[in-house]
Amino acid sequence: MNSSFSIRPLDPLKDAELLHGWVTHPKAAFWMMQDASLPDVEREYMAIAAAEHHDAFIGLHEGEPAFLMERYDPAHVELVGLYDAQPGDVGMHFLVAPTDTPVHGFTRAVITAVMEELFADPATRRVVVEPDVRNEAVHRLNEAVGFEIVEKIAKPEKDAYLSVCTRARFEAARTAGAAL
Repeated sequence: MNSSFSIRPLDPLKDAELLHGWVTHPKAAFWMMQDASLPDVEREYMAIAAAEHHDAFIGLHEGEPAFLMERYDPAHVELVGLYDAQPGDVGMHFLVAPTDTPVHGFTRAVITAVMEELFADPATRRVVVEPDVRNEAVHRLNEAVGFEIVEKIAKPEKDAYLSVCTRARFEAARTAGAAL
């Protein structure tokens, strides 16, 4: 992982206020928590902390909280019955903290760090995501790190593009990105 990034487990109570500001920010519209109260955010992340197949992390940039990362087993959470899960599939969500001083390329650096973290586990064969079909920005980011759209799926809360990224595609995208 890029040495300016690190990831730590999310503490639902200590991090709830920070997360509340992130998930209710207008730029986090696709996170679908715009109207969440602080207790709602605490409850959501307490449930994730207690879940067997879902984990949440705070990503740090130079020691400061900068992004949220969730890892889940799509055979048990989020995509159950919506696709044919394979051994080694890992689901992922990420959210970059809102800022008044955006840094060009930062979000791409974050998704790259998230992918590096997920593929650091040798058991991870593919990363699976299900972004809202309307989220053009994340589709471009996903493509930049090697995701391929498999199909459009209907989830209860949204229409999504089921997309997958193999280790080989991520490595190829990372190599291509380094050559730019």
